[in-house]
Amino acid sequence: MTTPLPATTFADAVSERRLERAAAALTAHGFTVEILDDTAAARIRIEELIPEGASVFTGASETLRLSGIDDDINSSGRYQAVKPRTLAMDRATQSDDIRRLRAGPDVVVGSVHAVTETGSLVIASGSGSQLPANAGGAARAIWIVGAQKVVPDLETALRRVEEHCLPLENVRSLEAYGWPSAINRLLVLNAEYEPGRGTVLLLREAIGF
Repeated sequence: MTTPLPATTFADAVSERRLERAAAALTAHGFTVEILDDTAAARIRIEELIPEGASVFTGASETLRLSGIDDDINSSGRYQAVKPRTLAMDRATQSDDIRRLRAGPDVVVGSVHAVTETGSLVIASGSGSQLPANAGGAARAIWIVGAQKVVPDLETALRRVEEHCLPLENVRSLEAYGWPSAINRLLVLNAEYEPGRGTVLLLREAIGF
């Protein structure tokens, strides 16, 4: 049985050995995995991976915001950026169009709340708006994952979501929207059935929640 990790370690970057263990398990489950030094390397790699003109959806992510990847995608004019387009649409009259655009882009770019050394990805959401694309609606998915998000197993991943991520997201949500967050939906990706669809960029540095 895996010894439970104290919540304080959920913010600490793990060792190279543990990154490699997670990468090997994810690869065995059909994901494409690259271990990169930092967000600067990730920004370069993202530009190489996504063809110009592709429709790209970025879900809410502190990793993307802090790294500058969110701005790279949504403000550069290089892509058909879904987020700014849907934010400008009328939710009362165009809700179906918003939902479809977010659910089926060419590429979804985001992060996860935990990656296990047994080869699973865990994404929590309050509204669920970014989950369909991550689950399979997008033709391709790219996740940028800080080294502090690697945990031994799924049980520890769920603890990380509840004990570490949710309190931090509550603070952000209250500041941004005026209401607290909640784990209303939880997506667990245990394998990628379509070769080449899902790419995980594991970073050696800690970033995001």
